[in-house]
Amino acid sequence: MFDYIYSFCLELGEAIRIPAFFVFLECIATIAGAVSGVRLSAAKQFDVFGAFIVGTGTAMGGGTMRDIILGLTPFWMTNPIYLGCCIFGLVWVILFRKWLVKQNNTWFLFDCIGLSLFNAIGIEKTLALGLPYWAAICMGCVTGAGGGVVRDVLMNEVPLIFRKEIYALAALAGGVVYVACHSAGWKVEACAIISSFVVIAIRMLSVHYHWSMPKMRAED
Repeated sequence: MFDYIYSFCLELGEAIRIPAFFVFLECIATIAGAVSGVRLSAAKQFDVFGAFIVGTGTAMGGGTMRDIILGLTPFWMTNPIYLGCCIFGLVWVILFRKWLVKQNNTWFLFDCIGLSLFNAIGIEKTLALGLPYWAAICMGCVTGAGGGVVRDVLMNEVPLIFRKEIYALAALAGGVVYVACHSAGWKVEACAIISSFVVIAIRMLSVHYHWSMPKMRAED
């Protein structure tokens, strides 16, 4: 089983010019994004198809934006495994919905995981194209936060990145850490792990301690 997964990640990684480790991360992030989207859809009592659409948009929205900007074929069109990951996320929520409902922080946890992993994937994919570090950081933010924007728009909510919570800034900080580690000659796996840890830590700490950005005011 593990040999098959490794072979699949290696072959797909060679095809899209990123390390096999990042293919694995992309699958995990896709599942996490789908679960977070489906979970919120269930809270609003969407039907199964609607929940799948929101979950898929959450999982694939940011990566699609990134690939279009970079002039690439959207990643989910290169292999059906990504749609399979979204279906798995939907089935997971259906089967374990009672447990997920009891865990009030479930959506937040999966959202953090998706944000951090997609951020690292976006950075590495951009660097693999030979683009500069600043562009990679921007594409990491787009990849990480874009899916959440799609999710919130589909659910008729103000996108989270436009509210006062620390969200896109967490991805930005993770991107800076990734670039710093990469420029120091660290392996991409280590860069991704440390960057993801930073993103998750900032998101959790910001929510726990109610850190926020100042709001814009029309009048003093």
